[in-house]
Parts: sequence; C-alpha cells; structure tokens
Amino acid sequence: MFILLVLLVIGAAALTILSGSVAIPASDVLSILAGEDAANPAWNYIVWQMRVPAMLTALLTGAALSVAGLLLQSYFRNPLAGPSILGITSGSHLAVAITILLLGTTPGYGLVLAAFLGAFLVLLILLGLGSVVRQPVTLLIVGILLSYLSSALLTLLSYTASVDGIQALMLWGMGSFSQVGMTQMPLFSSLILISLAGSFLLIKPLNGWMLGDLYARNLGISLQGVRWGVLLVTGLLCAVTTAWCGPIAFIGLSIPHVARMLFKTDNHRTLLPASLLLGSLCALLCLWLSSLPSGGRTLPINALTQLFGIPVILYVLLRRKG
Repeated sequence: MFILLVLLVIGAAALTILSGSVAIPASDVLSILAGEDAANPAWNYIVWQMRVPAMLTALLTGAALSVAGLLLQSYFRNPLAGPSILGITSGSHLAVAITILLLGTTPGYGLVLAAFLGAFLVLLILLGLGSVVRQPVTLLIVGILLSYLSSALLTLLSYTASVDGIQALMLWGMGSFSQVGMTQMPLFSSLILISLAGSFLLIKPLNGWMLGDLYARNLGISLQGVRWGVLLVTGLLCAVTTAWCGPIAFIGLSIPHVARMLFKTDNHRTLLPASLLLGSLCALLCLWLSSLPSGGRTLPINALTQLFGIPVILYVLLRRKG
C-alpha cells in the first residue's frame, strides 16, 4: 500500500508539471527539466518558476495539513478535530489579515510569525479548556465559536481597509499553491520539513496517549510533553501553510480518516506516514484540477479541497452510528 501511494504521489507530481493552463508539449517539459532550453523561451520560465514551485508547495502543504489534522484528532481523541474546525486556521487567517491590511506585508518571515502567533493563541485556548472541559463536543463548539469570532473581527477590519488591501486578502483567502517562488522555497520547505520531523517524534507518545491518561503515565509518557509537542508542531505547520497558501480547508480534517479507512489501524507508526502521503496526493490532484481551465486562469484551491473533504466527513459521520 505504501509503495502504491508513493507511486501515485510521483505520478500526480509529474502530472502537475506536464499539464497546466498553458499548453506545453511533454517532450519540451522533459527537456527543460533535463536542463535544456525549449523552443519557446517563455516555457523555461513557466516550468521552473511556476509549475515546479507550485508542485513542491502542494506536496509539502498537503503533507503538513494532513499530519496536523491527525495530531489534533489524536490529541483531542475526537474524529472531527482539525485545523479548520477547531478554529486554528481562522486564528492564523485573522493574524495574517491584520498583517496584510495594516502593514501590507507579503509572504515571508512577517506573515509566518503572525500566522504562528494566531494559531498558537487558539491552540492555547483549546488546550487550556481541554484540561477543564472533558466533553469533546464542547471543545468543538468552542473551536467553532472562535472561528465565528475571528470572522467577525475580520469583517470589522475589512470595513476600514483599502480596496487594494481587501482584494489582496480575498485572493489570498481563496487558497493558492502559486505564492511560493523558488527564492522562498528554501524557507518554506525547511520550516515544514522540520515540523514534520518533529511530528514523527510524537508517534510513540501519541500511541500511549490514545489508550488513556493513566496508561500513558504508566508507560512513562509525559502528558505535558505531548501537549506542548502537539501545540508547537501543529501551530507551526498550520502557520506556514496558511501564511503562504491561504486558509486551505478540509485536507487536515478528512485525510486522516481516509488513512484509517485504507489501513484499518490506529497505530500512528502507520497512520502518520500514510496521512502524509495521502495529503500530498490530495493537494497535488487539487493543483492539477485547478490548472485545467485554459487562458491562464486557475480555480481556487479552497473550493476543490472542500468538494473532496465534505463527502469524506459526511461518510464518517454516517458511518459512526453512535
């Protein structure tokens, strides 16, 4: 199964590079990737400065959001926990909106820091309430309320912003994998890869955590360590992806369920790499679908991820008869 997923991810990545809104013969694309010059000089720019960075961004973003969703569902022991449902993405969205509308910042260190602070604040609120409130549904309601609060503050902020600022924020909010250029790719990929490496260190603690607090303590697992590990890793993953790609919805919520259905296990040694590969595959397919319209137009990524994620969540809800 893992070999098949790896092959599918490689195939989807190749598909996003070979196809796009501008028709380029596959032979020319392969020649450009081999370091040769194409017959049309513009094709070199399209492949190396647009298609390859977008492919890498989708690959890393899908992996980051799916892993973040898995960590949150495991920590809260709730199948409906996820960056978008719990308000974590909304917190990053609001922080980035404040930075864009008030400071005019473009994707980079400033937006990453703002998005991380927004996600970190929401996670702190949820984790603080989680130590008091034992009902998972209550935490979900709190997350939804935080999302509404962020939307209300965003509306008030937009009311006083300039037209150009509102337009930039709207375009950013639709989601895109084309905002990370080759010059920004080292920073973007480094932050995500470091966070993903940190998530693998949480595999054993989360396996014990899923069996209950008492069992985890008997195994010598630090509950505070798990809490802060999940907080930092998911906060950074959500912050980096939201800052550069916008508030991508439903990948983090739905992909872990697809992994559980395919592999029929709750062991994070299997679920985490499976979610990582499935998230990358989903994001790459959404990128390919978004580039199908001709004339240089692309579809919003957020619309495509919701079309995929909503049926998965409905299936999970209907399957859980309790």
